[in-house]
Amino acid sequence: MAKIAPSILAADFARMGDEVRAAKDAGVEWLHIDVMDGHFVPNLTLGPDMVKAIDKSVDLFQDVHLMVTNPENFFGSFAKAGADLLTFHIEAAPEPETNVQMIRDLGCQAGISLNPDCPVEKVLPHLHLFDLVLLMSVFPGFGGQSFIPETTARAKTIAEYIKKNNLPCLLEIDGGVSRLTGPPLVEAGADILVMGSAFFADQDRADLVRSFAGS
Repeated sequence: MAKIAPSILAADFARMGDEVRAAKDAGVEWLHIDVMDGHFVPNLTLGPDMVKAIDKSVDLFQDVHLMVTNPENFFGSFAKAGADLLTFHIEAAPEPETNVQMIRDLGCQAGISLNPDCPVEKVLPHLHLFDLVLLMSVFPGFGGQSFIPETTARAKTIAEYIKKNNLPCLLEIDGGVSRLTGPPLVEAGADILVMGSAFFADQDRADLVRSFAGS
């Protein structure tokens, strides 16, 4: 079984309050917030004000994914805004120990992410430090990309490492996840599935959430 974390990047920004409340009504427990700085990835997206607004609108776990250069410069503002978990990329912080402690000192959970072209071996030795590892199944920067099939095998490698070492680290997958691509990821060991357009465009979101919660 797995939780779905809708990516608000695919929501209707003009109706964000309604969108996140509807997500909660569908059974969602987490929201995924993609933060891009226009430097680490070629796009510019959400800031702390959006996290703060969502925090006032609905009581859901805010999973903030920092696709940014110098992620440590962003931890404080997002934690203050209401983030529950802050995830940064190993590509932006190859020696992540200091960043983890900064996040924990702010009262948040800590996550580490890796891009599709980053060998999983680079992140495995650090997983004992983290609450979550986020495996990208598309190259970050834009929504609506196609799922990279090799992600399933990469997910299985990470999940097996976590299990073998008895680590309290969740495995999250982000990018092109849908009703079709999701089940093999759950079978591979994924705990959290980030869905953007696949969630917000679904005609029966409650059924979508239930289908993975019971898988």
